[in-house]
Amino acid sequence: MLPLLITVLTGVSYRLGRSWFGLTRDQAHWLMMLHEGEYLGETLEPVYVLLNGLGALWMLITGATMVWQNISKSKWMRRLSKSTVSESATGGSEGTSE
Repeated sequence: MLPLLITVLTGVSYRLGRSWFGLTRDQAHWLMMLHEGEYLGETLEPVYVLLNGLGALWMLITGATMVWQNISKSKWMRRLSKSTVSESATGGSEGTSE
């Protein structure tokens, strides 16, 4: 969790520092070194980047799963599924009386 937090904080700080506070690339370079994991050396830097990417994907997948579970348990979704089931049981011919 700490590597993701470091990556987010340094990325946002770098962009805001450059855009809003007028920092030069050289002044804000230390933030990019932290952001990209350069301080770990050539051997561990790719591992840091890989783990950060996998962590972000994992959080995206689990977050989407939680949202889907919440939506599927909602009253709105239950009503929608009941109306779909009743329409298919009647053949979808609501409003057409012969």
